[in-house]
Amino acid sequence: MFPIMIMCVMPWVMNMEVKNVVVDVVDLDRGTQSQRLVHAIEHSNYFIFHGQKPTYAEALKDIEHADADVVVVIPQDFGKNLVQGQQPQVLIAANAVNGTKGSMGAAYLSQIVMAEANPGASAIESKISTLFLYNKNLNFKLFMIPALFAIVMMLMTGFLPALNIVGEKETGTIEQINVTPVSKWAFILAKLIPYWLIAMFVITVCLLLAWGIYGITSAGPLWLVYLLAMLLAMFFSSFGLIISNYSDTMQQAVFVMWFFVVVMLLLSGLFTPTRSMPSWAYLTTYVNPMSYFVEAVRTVFVRGGDFQSIAHQVLALLGIGLFMGGWAVQSYKKNS
Repeated sequence: MFPIMIMCVMPWVMNMEVKNVVVDVVDLDRGTQSQRLVHAIEHSNYFIFHGQKPTYAEALKDIEHADADVVVVIPQDFGKNLVQGQQPQVLIAANAVNGTKGSMGAAYLSQIVMAEANPGASAIESKISTLFLYNKNLNFKLFMIPALFAIVMMLMTGFLPALNIVGEKETGTIEQINVTPVSKWAFILAKLIPYWLIAMFVITVCLLLAWGIYGITSAGPLWLVYLLAMLLAMFFSSFGLIISNYSDTMQQAVFVMWFFVVVMLLLSGLFTPTRSMPSWAYLTTYVNPMSYFVEAVRTVFVRGGDFQSIAHQVLALLGIGLFMGGWAVQSYKKNS
């Protein structure tokens, strides 16, 4: 049920596109041109027109009470200045408590104001054709669905192994395993392989849901998506067993796993571009397998990349996964 809920709900809510920006308008000109600008704002799909206010002070009260996000003040002689070929100064005041919503709302409004205040520039822009190389319909779901693969894989193949061996420690069954002639390699592989199979099943469910619900399919070879999922599952299952080996209780294992999972998730570039990070924080992406997976799976799923285009990420995931797998074997003390 977990991957089904993630794929059915999250693509609709994990959307960075800014809409439903509430706008107050203060029209001090009350002319034909200013009313055209008001109607352009009112009929935009990005804004909720909250009405016209007589003064800027009253409109600002709406922002202070969170009833509005942006205030547009149209100055006196707005239409007169346009007729005379001058550029009138239109005030746009945005609530920047939510920085993304404030900046994007102000940017959208600026485009509308420029289109109404400078029809010549608008005519030039209408002659410009834009070619989108990838994600041509600007569908945010296409961008987020590969990232959701990473979240599902991380939680399904990370937390469950972390509770595995420590659970046997709490119940006492680990002592029975310790006295058997089974080698450490065979024991750890027996613990890891079921989670690798779970990973293949989960990624298949996610791909089927993406195709069946959203009509989104991978632009690149599917076997590369499975390869990346397998490598990420190898890392997280090994990492979970390492934490399980060093933990004495299930509560301790959960808290330690949660600590590393949140850090890797937020520093992976899944939600925000890694290039926007400070240089010292960007260095963490070189040892973060989530960063390699997110970059590679988006390259394959969205851009249609081949193996050569993600060879660097595959080698990095393979190296990190083998290292963690070896650590999982060495950290298991069979005779303890």
